[in-house]
Parts: sequence; C-alpha cells; structure tokens
Amino acid sequence: MRRILLVNMLPLVVFGLTLLFLSQFRNSLLIAEVSALREQARIYAGALGQSAVTLNPAARGLRRDRLPGGTHMLEPNLARPLLLRLTEPSPTADARIFSPDGTLIADSHQEKLAHRRPGSPPPSPDMQDVPADGTPSSHDGLFRRLVDALFGNDEDMRLDDRPPPPLPGDRSLKVGPPREDPETPPYIRRTANHKLVITVAEPIVHDGQTVGIIQLTRTGEMIDTSLFKIRSSILSLFLLAMAIMVLLSWYLSLTIARPLLRLATSAHVMRENSGRTGTVPSALLGRSDEIGDVARALQDSAQALWTRMDAIERFAADVAHEIKNPLSSIRSAIETILRIDDPDRQRRLLTIIGEDVRRLDRLITDISDASRLDAELSRVRAQPVAVVPLLSLLAEIHQSTRKPHQPDIDLAISDDTPEAPLLVLAVEDRLVQVIRNLIGNAISFSPPDGHIYLEAHAAGGMVEISVTDEGPGIPESKLDSIFDRFYSERPKAENFGQHSGLGLSISRQIIQALRGTIRAENRTDREGRVIGARFIIRLPRATGTPPARREDDAD
Repeated sequence: MRRILLVNMLPLVVFGLTLLFLSQFRNSLLIAEVSALREQARIYAGALGQSAVTLNPAARGLRRDRLPGGTHMLEPNLARPLLLRLTEPSPTADARIFSPDGTLIADSHQEKLAHRRPGSPPPSPDMQDVPADGTPSSHDGLFRRLVDALFGNDEDMRLDDRPPPPLPGDRSLKVGPPREDPETPPYIRRTANHKLVITVAEPIVHDGQTVGIIQLTRTGEMIDTSLFKIRSSILSLFLLAMAIMVLLSWYLSLTIARPLLRLATSAHVMRENSGRTGTVPSALLGRSDEIGDVARALQDSAQALWTRMDAIERFAADVAHEIKNPLSSIRSAIETILRIDDPDRQRRLLTIIGEDVRRLDRLITDISDASRLDAELSRVRAQPVAVVPLLSLLAEIHQSTRKPHQPDIDLAISDDTPEAPLLVLAVEDRLVQVIRNLIGNAISFSPPDGHIYLEAHAAGGMVEISVTDEGPGIPESKLDSIFDRFYSERPKAENFGQHSGLGLSISRQIIQALRGTIRAENRTDREGRVIGARFIIRLPRATGTPPARREDDAD
C-alpha cells in the first residue's frame, strides 16, 4: 500500500513543486503596477509643474545661477487643491509633494480629510508612513494564512538593489537642474496588516528646473488578489488531486496488493499443510483480470503438483509390483532347488532364475530411464530436426541389419521441398528412441517377409509421422491402455518377460514433453477387416535450419 501511494504521489508532488514558484509571474505584475504608478506620478508632476508654480520672491533682481533655490517654486495654495483634484479619481492612491529642501508642501490624504463632506464614507487609511512589516495580522483568513505559509508571503519585494525613494523628512534631495537619471527605484513593502504598498517618486520640473518632488503611494491589492486566486486554485487542485490519488491508491491496494497478499498466503498454506485443503480463494479464481490469471495459474500449478505426486505414488506402486513378480519367481525357484535332487529339474530352475534376473535387469533399466526422462527433457531445449534424413537413416540401418524373413521398411515422404523442408521441434536423440521403439514393435507383430511403412507429411502447423505394420492389429478396447506403464501385449511366439511394458509409456512421455501427441489405430481394408496397426506421432512444425548432425547419431 505504501509503495503504491508513493508511486502515485511522486508525479503529483513534482507537479506541485513546479507550480509553487510563481516569482516570475509576481515580478511581472509588480513591474506592470510600478510602471503604471510611475506614469501616473509623471502626469501629476507635469500638471503641478505647469499649474502650481510661482516666481520665487527671492529671485527678483538676481540671476538664476546665483539663486540657490532657483527662480521658481511651488505655490502651496495652488498645489494642494490641484493635488486633491488629481488624486480624487484614485481612492487607493495617496500623494505627497515635497519642496527641494524636503519640506512637505501638500498631502492628498490630509486634503481628503479636510474636504470630507459630512456623511460621506471615510477615505482609505494612509499607507504612506506605514513601515514594512511582513508579519500577517490576526485579521487574515485562515485559508489565506495557509496559502501564504505554503507559497511564501513575498516579504522581499524589491525589484532591484538601489535605495528606496525619499520619504518625508529626507534632506538628501539636491535642488537645481534635473538629474541625468530622474527615475528612482520604487519602494515596495508590506504593512503590519499584510498589505502590499508601492511607492514611487518623480521630480516636478518647470522650465528645466526641479521645483519639487511628488511621492505617489498605492496599495497592491490587485496583485495580492491575483496571486491569492492563482495560489488558492493551485492549492485546491493539488489537494483535490492528492485526495484522488489517495483514494486511487487505496483502491489499487484493495484490488491488487491485498489479492496478491492473499495469493501469497494461499501458497504458504499449500506449502506448509500436509493435506490438500489449502487452495486459492474462489473469489480470486473468478476474477477476469491479471490477478485472476495468476490465481488460476497458481491453482493449476498446485493441481499439477498434486497430480504429479499421485503419479509418482502410482509409479512407485507399479514398480514395486513389477519388481516383486520376478523376485517372487526367483525366491520360489531357489526354495524348490533346495528341496529336490533331480539334476535336470535343478538346471531348469536355474534357467528360470537366469531369465528372471535378466528380466529384472531390463525392468530396472527401463524404470531408471523413465524416472529421469522428465528431468532430462526439462533441461534440453527442443531444436529443429529434419524428419526426412532421420527416417531415411533409420530405414537404411534396418535394411542393412535385417535378419532373414524380417519385414522390409518402405519410406513415403510428402510436403518436403528444399525451400520448405519437413522440420519438427524436438530432441533428436529422444525422437530417434521413440521411432526405434515403434519400429521394434512393428517388427515383432509383422508377418514373415512383410512390410513396415514409415510415412511423414505436413498437417497444418504440425508434422505427422506414422509407423504402420501388417500385423494382427490392436484390440479396440486396448487402443488407449497400451500406453499405460507395464502394459504388455506381445505375440505368442515371444517368450514371457522379454519386455518391461514401459516402451510405449516412455514414448508417450517423450512426445508429450515435446508438445506433441501420439496415438494408435488399426488399419482396415474395404471390408472392414483389420490388416495392421498404425502409430501416429504429431509434432509442432519448425522453421529455420536444423543443426549439423553428429557422427554418432546412427550408433
């Protein structure tokens, strides 16, 4: 659950962190606000420089360059009403006019208070002398305080590192001709009640002479409101997305993590319990998603394991029974030898003991081969095997070693071309073992000087190989049971015990391990009479080039 939650939250956290940095947007708003305020201050300074200036009384009879204060000065009686009219359309802005020596000439806030009509709403508080203080007041809403705490309260609002414009009482202003760089940096700060205040200063110039300074101050409520709306929207979306992610993680935990934990618990129970009661819950088996696939695969694996355990148990019982028969015969013969004195009967009993020993040796050899067959096939990788050269080689070996009156082998191949040869996915040594066993059975049941037919052809995505004889055929009721372990249906002419009854069982085990099938059927003539038996092998067809044959393949 924790890992699912962390994986789901990581992209959201990264996305949220990238949205926290709104400094560029904030600075663009501040620059726009400062430019507008500075333009407004220049308009005020131009109006005052043209309409509120009078001749300096001390300048009469003197030249301009000999008068420290210049030939013109601001007239307070003209500047105050003009300043009031200029600031009246802007209730959030306050202006002050200073003389070149720093003396306050006019204050728009004071003028608003002096000319306030009875019953009219009070003007906004004066923000001009409020010091900077980044501490939020207790009047701010809880949500806004939370947003400010997460995003920062923009305490450092300076746009550059130059000193702020002069405030009342600042005597550092120089009078005389206008400065080469009349634009002073803005003074941006926050008040104790967390309001943004912006102050700019512009010189009042008349006829090329600086006659005063206008200081314009305005609150940045629109900037704060815009930033607050954006930040609150981001925070709201972030919290909503976080809640969705938590719910999604919880849902994924219920539908993925917990079912997997239940599967692990079921596997642990099946491993620890001696019985077979621990199975996968039916609720997981009925699911149609990947969890259901894993549950069914686990259940199938458990069933296959139990089936294999049952097969091993039956195999052990069959082996014990088959070994017990020759051992019982040997024991009986030995006990009889000890009780008789006839040399001829003793020799016959010793012959029986020898045959039983050979039978027991063949049986143990076949049992050993069958027991390690699955492990061997699981380690070997199936490769393309050319069918035609393999069958041709086996037929040639038989023909060259054929005893008198043994059947001939006739080879019939179809669908094999140089461009598309008949290839099967198999383990060549084991496939040779299967075909040799089928040929051996066909030789045993074929009449003297008969024929055995080896055939191969394509059958869709499979290759079909068949071994056919001209013998008596197989009883219909035994067509399936002949592949059982230790089943033996031999010709009457053969001595008992020459075969272990594991040949066809091992052949079926090999073919099934190669993802193929093997079956038996009877050949019939037009009248329906059985004229022989046919064993049919179907293996997956392969493409590509078969590996080079080894020199000892025919041994």
